[in-house]
Amino acid sequence: MTQVFDEKGKCFPVTVLRIEPLTVTAIKVTEKDGYDAVQVAAGTQKENRLSKAELGHQGGAVRYVKEFRARASQGENLDGLELGQKIEASTFGAGDTVTVAAISKGKGFQGVVKRHGFAGDMASHGRKHSARAPGSIGGGGRDGGRVIKGMRMGGRMGGDRITVKNLTIVQVNNDENIILVKGAIPGRKGTLVEVRGISA
Repeated sequence: MTQVFDEKGKCFPVTVLRIEPLTVTAIKVTEKDGYDAVQVAAGTQKENRLSKAELGHQGGAVRYVKEFRARASQGENLDGLELGQKIEASTFGAGDTVTVAAISKGKGFQGVVKRHGFAGDMASHGRKHSARAPGSIGGGGRDGGRVIKGMRMGGRMGGDRITVKNLTIVQVNNDENIILVKGAIPGRKGTLVEVRGISA
């Protein structure tokens, strides 16, 4: 992340995203495939990691292949898309609203205070080693003698697919294929990020 200033001197926190040029490798339509979608490919890798069928279909040794369904309920369609078409940073414009999804940072095994926001116990009056302990996990009454499903406890945290909606594009740099998105985006540096849902 970094920060940029607009013409009036107002500061915006932004995340810098490098747009890997995408190539349209397939267009699926309801009449033939049962649904409307576009398949795109990006990146490069060694040819021996792919089959001949994949190399032929994707037009080379690409690293990422992703299919996006056209959501008719949100007015999305495949008009203007052609096989082999390139999608770059110029597709976006300053002021566009986008939805961003990525895999969040993995944080390993964490306790209930960090993972679920528990307040913890008081720190004084003889409290020694249990200030961040979860407390009782067993239930009384009818369901006594077992731990009920869904009990919030310590465990693996992070590494989940997180979607952030209604983010605004502040700047677009077509020369370097870079866009600046206002706010934070899940994931570490270098994470593959999905950007979609452009609207004026």
